Amino acid sequence: MSTVIAPPAPAPSAPGPPGPIPEIRLPPRLQRIPSRVAIGVGLLLLTVVSLILRTRYINGQLWDDEGLTVGIASHSLSAIPGVLRHDGSPPLYYLMLHVWMALFGSSEAETHSLSLLFSMLAIPAGLWAGWSLFGRRAGLMAAVLFGFSSFLTSYGQETRMYSLMGLLGILAAAGFVHGFVYRRRRYLILFAVSLALMLYTHAWGLFYGAGGALALVPIWYASDDRRGLARDAALTFIGAGVLFLPWLPNFIYQATHTGAPWDSAPRFGAPVQLSRDLLGGDRVTGVLVLGAAIGLAALFTRAYRRTRDGSAMFALLSLPVATLLLAWIASQVTPAWVSRYFAPILGAVLLLAALGLSRAGVAGPVALALSCIFLINVASYTPKYKSDMRDVGGEMAPLLHPGDLVISGQPDQIAVTWYYMPGGLRWASTIGPVSDPRYMNWVDALKRLQDANPATTFTRLMATVQPGQQILFVRPLTAGAENWEAPWTQLVRRRSAQWGDLFSSDKQLQVVATAPHAFPGATILADSAVLYKKVS
Repeated sequence: MSTVIAPPAPAPSAPGPPGPIPEIRLPPRLQRIPSRVAIGVGLLLLTVVSLILRTRYINGQLWDDEGLTVGIASHSLSAIPGVLRHDGSPPLYYLMLHVWMALFGSSEAETHSLSLLFSMLAIPAGLWAGWSLFGRRAGLMAAVLFGFSSFLTSYGQETRMYSLMGLLGILAAAGFVHGFVYRRRRYLILFAVSLALMLYTHAWGLFYGAGGALALVPIWYASDDRRGLARDAALTFIGAGVLFLPWLPNFIYQATHTGAPWDSAPRFGAPVQLSRDLLGGDRVTGVLVLGAAIGLAALFTRAYRRTRDGSAMFALLSLPVATLLLAWIASQVTPAWVSRYFAPILGAVLLLAALGLSRAGVAGPVALALSCIFLINVASYTPKYKSDMRDVGGEMAPLLHPGDLVISGQPDQIAVTWYYMPGGLRWASTIGPVSDPRYMNWVDALKRLQDANPATTFTRLMATVQPGQQILFVRPLTAGAENWEAPWTQLVRRRSAQWGDLFSSDKQLQVVATAPHAFPGATILADSAVLYKKVS
């Protein structure tokens, strides 16, 4: 008798995808439609709906940050970097806005449209990123998430750089995962260039870059080529740094002389801010987290944790967490924590959500649909009126004459006041005379406002006004002291009240008019204005 020898056990294979999850099945009639046609029609409808949402308040009034942005961009291209040296921002968005205004104009809708363009480009960028990384289903879900994103809808109607940062964040996250996780090394160029452009757009690009370096840790741990990964990482981050070198001297000067004295150090409300200001509300966050968790749960298990998809998940999770953690720590020393600064992490957060929803079976489309329903009402997360300065300007501009003096009770609102007032006026703030009202000089601004004695500064300014000339005092409405607790805003609140007393007690001044006579509604910042005439 021959001995029967058992066959050798097969070599263990890499774990496959998780077990099947119930899916939504389309009716047979819809299944017969060619996929290219269905996808094309769906994307067209998505684009139309997103455009409607993102133009709801396209004609809205500018608020102070937008006024500063338009004012800075109204300088010549060669002058903008020097002006920004006193503002604290990098130059890319301002240079682009300058060209945009030269081509299309500088009205509210015209300047908002540049941000609108970036917010709409996020849809195809998100589609490509999700599709190229995780497949067609994830790509289509990512397109919907970016098309309905409350953050992109809000800042696609604001003349600031945040929708551009959101777009760059999508490209950077995709390049990061392609290059470092899936080892498609050509995409490292995309990440390096996107990171450099982020550094040229907003200071939080620095936190994002440092967060990206920390996000390499779980990738390195799961990698079979740790030496090659380290080499590629060094070359990529050094390359982005080299591209940023021309702006580095200005950045160092800004970091040591400007800052955000109007901001307070953050505490432990970051999750609430992320939920409400980045994703659009607690209901949206709840359904997306629940749906994505169903799809991502398997990737946390030991069997899948070190697969490429598992590493991609940890990378997209680590990028925003590390970025926020570094920014939070830095802001304990020098506050730089405002929810609109979260723009760089939007891409990673929504791509992670798309990955989870695409693997969650029927729960994915249901969560996606519910999140879109919750975001249809733009008014629930975007203020209709960000300022009332257009109303103030509309009432006061006809009463002003060349040579009249305009004094801003909040120095950083001088640019938005300039935007809505006629030409030929003289300008000042509670710090003193202002030669160029199109920007705010933030260099040691808090100290300069502290040193500007109200009575002395007021007397010197009144001495420059001849009898018969007028003075317009624009004063911020500071009701609700809890919104005015930062060092800068506390002092602005006190100084504007002191200046109001000086105006009302000066017997040489006669009240001509006040504005506004009606307030449009809740605003980010509101002002009142009193027009005086010097009678003696």
